Amino acid sequence: MKQQLIYSILCFVGFCLNAQQEFHVFPKNDKNTPGREIGDGTIANPWDLKTALKQKPDAVNSGDIIWLHEGIYNGRFISALQSLDTNAYITVSAFEKDKVVLNGNVNSKLSAVLEVKSKQVIYKNFEITCLGGFSRNETDLNFELCVGLRHLTGENRFYNLQIHDNPGLGFGSWKHTAGSIIENCLIYNNGYIGKTEKGLGEGMYVQNKSEATRLIKNNIIFNNYYKGIEVWSASRNADFEYVKNITLEHNILFNNGLPSGFYRDNIIVASADRNGVNIAKNITLSNNVLYHNANFTTKEIRKEAPSLTIGFNKNAPVENVVIKNNIILGRSNTLRILHAKSLTFSNNTVYTEFIHFGLTTLANASHWKFSNNTYYVKNKRPAYRIVGHEDLEFNKWQTTFGIDNNSDSKLTTTFDLKAVLALNKQKENPNTFHLALFNKLGDDVTVDFKDQNLNIGNTYEIYDAENPNVIIKSGVLSEDLKIIFPMQLTAFKKPLHSTKAQKTISNFGVFIIEFETQNTDEVSVKKKDNAIKRFFRWLGF
Repeated sequence: MKQQLIYSILCFVGFCLNAQQEFHVFPKNDKNTPGREIGDGTIANPWDLKTALKQKPDAVNSGDIIWLHEGIYNGRFISALQSLDTNAYITVSAFEKDKVVLNGNVNSKLSAVLEVKSKQVIYKNFEITCLGGFSRNETDLNFELCVGLRHLTGENRFYNLQIHDNPGLGFGSWKHTAGSIIENCLIYNNGYIGKTEKGLGEGMYVQNKSEATRLIKNNIIFNNYYKGIEVWSASRNADFEYVKNITLEHNILFNNGLPSGFYRDNIIVASADRNGVNIAKNITLSNNVLYHNANFTTKEIRKEAPSLTIGFNKNAPVENVVIKNNIILGRSNTLRILHAKSLTFSNNTVYTEFIHFGLTTLANASHWKFSNNTYYVKNKRPAYRIVGHEDLEFNKWQTTFGIDNNSDSKLTTTFDLKAVLALNKQKENPNTFHLALFNKLGDDVTVDFKDQNLNIGNTYEIYDAENPNVIIKSGVLSEDLKIIFPMQLTAFKKPLHSTKAQKTISNFGVFIIEFETQNTDEVSVKKKDNAIKRFFRWLGF
């Protein structure tokens, strides 16, 4: 009996220490430990990235971790990893704080830096980009389209990725990827100039055919050549639904389209289907911040700068779309509600010259639910414009359709906002925050962190999202738990090979702040130690 007990203890200890396998990947050109196709994934004999991402479940499975070590991984890659346990994920992550960059600027038949066909895999903490010289103009003979991340199949999760400077779409989250999660990512400077001189290449393109909800949360998306996020299908003859069940929350989107010289939608929710089959439905936008450069102290408002568009084709009006607690800032036509059958719009703040409605508003608006919104509009003419019908004063808008009765319409000359528009904590890294800050005059902004479970004396580093690899300020958290953020910044990471992108005006700033964190090795040891202690307590020791 005693021998059996000892054997059980030893087996359990072995399980606690080894149930989760860890594998290692290095760049092929690493001077000390090059990754190789014939490697075995150990730290002494690591894989190259291509080999690691094609491992079968008998080698890499549920709960395992593939560590990517410091360096530039040149190539275009396909991940086909498969977790067989429905309750567990494989993880592909940069090792500790290593800087890992996937560089797709290579000769390849593949058209994405990373193509994902995996099942239940977490991808986190690395960059996806194209480095060096390449064309961003489709008319050039050497132009080559390259997507950053193309997610084709499987329910997966994507955390804390930087996807930038790809001559194509930043992130394609396509119809067969079910209830996947995209969270805490920076997606910027993606796209190119098309043959018609139009900017092409969104930050993110999202579709979903499943009944599971896709979650797009706490991402920062800006300066892409076309739109920020397209919840959308361009197909005109669909025969099934695949723009549905999607939630966008706590995202910050700004100045999308600007590298091509124009302001484009930060978000569009719509479908081009003429058959009325593939209707954008069951979509929620909550607590997002949408911004385009505007000087709020002058009359600079007439230039077209849409931030949010709902609906596109009159035969496919959106259904069950909920838009709540968002800040939507732009210039003329900031908000465009073109074709919506059922729509909830509440607790939003909008700054615009006009609010632009399609003709189907006449038939559908009485079924909408609008309440507790604040609209800042220009007053030269009625600002609630049903295109092709009539421009309405706000009170006529309210009485005609019986909506927005608890909302306010104010002049743009009275516009102002609270200083902290967003303070979003990362789920995966709880001591890291995304912030959107506002000061109409461009003065520095003080942020209070008293409700964020931080300690006096915590060290911190602040990054401007538009210059994400440069620390703009560091310090120690003082007794009042307040930190001053500089708004008068001019340096920013321009899109490679673009001359038209601009830094945000100093009235608006997006920042990332990182506070000191506990060592991951210590956490891992404590978890294993606690598991063993619980087992011995269960035995009565």
